[in-house]
Amino acid sequence: MIPDDTPREHLRRLMSWWSLLADLSFSDLLLFVPGRVASLGDLAEGLVEFPQRAAADAAAGRRSSDAELSVIGQIRPTTGRTLYRDDHVGLCVAASERPLVAEAFSRGVIVTGEGLRVPGDRRARITAVPVRFDGVSIAVMSSEVTPRFIDIRDPGELERTYIATFGRLAKMVAAGDFPNRGADIENEEAPRVGDGLFLTDETTRIGFASPNAVSALHRVGVGGNVQGRRVRDLDLGPDIVGRAISGGIPVVTEFEHQAVTVQMQALPLTDAPVRNALVLLRDVTELRRRDRLLISKDATIREIHHRVTNNLQTVSSLLRIQARRLESREANRALEEAVRRIRAIALVHQTLSSETTDDVDFCDVAKTLTETMRQSITFPERPIEFSVTCEAGMLPSQTATTLAVILNELLQNAVDHAFPQLWELDDREFAAVPSLEDNPIGRVEVDITRPTPDVVSMAVRDDGVGIKADYDPERSGGLGTSIVRALCGTDLGGIYDVRRRDPGPGSLALVQIPLRTMT
Repeated sequence: MIPDDTPREHLRRLMSWWSLLADLSFSDLLLFVPGRVASLGDLAEGLVEFPQRAAADAAAGRRSSDAELSVIGQIRPTTGRTLYRDDHVGLCVAASERPLVAEAFSRGVIVTGEGLRVPGDRRARITAVPVRFDGVSIAVMSSEVTPRFIDIRDPGELERTYIATFGRLAKMVAAGDFPNRGADIENEEAPRVGDGLFLTDETTRIGFASPNAVSALHRVGVGGNVQGRRVRDLDLGPDIVGRAISGGIPVVTEFEHQAVTVQMQALPLTDAPVRNALVLLRDVTELRRRDRLLISKDATIREIHHRVTNNLQTVSSLLRIQARRLESREANRALEEAVRRIRAIALVHQTLSSETTDDVDFCDVAKTLTETMRQSITFPERPIEFSVTCEAGMLPSQTATTLAVILNELLQNAVDHAFPQLWELDDREFAAVPSLEDNPIGRVEVDITRPTPDVVSMAVRDDGVGIKADYDPERSGGLGTSIVRALCGTDLGGIYDVRRRDPGPGSLALVQIPLRTMT
């Protein structure tokens, strides 16, 4: 048994493959498990066996108190009409209402017959296939089609081949050999029967090819009749069909010819002593073209973010040069604050230039921004201790950019107003001040959380002198506070508040924003 493999995982694998089974059988598929279960996610991890007494009760038409069956999966065919327009996932029925399913559970064999559709009052031709895992029937896959299917469809070679292939795969499901535990696929990557299918013998010689399979092969340069030819002789790249037959697991590859891309998936059929293969073809030319466009677009966007970062850094450098030429200390500080605001925005663009999505890990941004603030504002002679606790996770880039500017302003306000002694020292007096490395002037704490998935909360605390008792965050404050108020309220639809810490000393600035306003 593969580590961490469970009955639920085996059923999930089956449901990732069963569009193939529905199309081959031209039927609706329902997946039944014992007991009351609403969905696959609610299924217990351990084995749940069907009560043995329930089969006898079902066969006799008797109801059994411990014999309930729940539908946890349903799929309709793309090759034929569906019997069920409604979704029956979560439906719970008595075993007596589904005697063929109950019999397949108890005996562990495929059971075929006619019965009433439940729900519904019409009859259906039913093939109940036990799903075996580690020697135990953990579910039953019920293939259901109208009894008049033969009359309606008038089956030819294609229909007969599809149905016979479904029968072989059903035997593999009942034996626990399908789906293979080592072969997991993504639903969106799985070819459908209608895209093209052919069957081979143990030597990879093609015995049957659907019309769509022949067309797909023609598009990649394989001309003429392919029946009777070996796949390895078709010049389609690596011999994945031979590998699938010899290895006993599905193998997938893609090959191109004159700008046409076809995906080929070889599935070994192991229900007979001599293995052969079912091969599915899918023209993925358009999908791969879109993938390439997305990759190109993604690279372009990252390059734009990189150039914006460089441009913002250039602006910052120009402002710093200008600041050094000014004699006014007040003007110099104003330009320094402008540089820090630009740096906060540049930091988000720098992060986005290395990401493959439009989301940003805001914790990285907050920590880098706080460290940058510490390095630019504090000196060994007047240290301030900064700390960051963050659980923000990934945020949309627009939200992250605005929050970065807000955090920059809150940090700047904390340093400016909480520790006035920091600015009482003239630059010429630094040398005369004893080192305070072992005794910081103060501490600033940044705490960013997600109280709910749709809300981000950011608190900046300091242990400085604290705000005045009559401070009004709606009217008081300078440029930094006005920026925070505008960005938080107008841009993000959030709330901003600042108050004295209780117990003190110091102040607390709090920002809360709903993420849904940015979607």
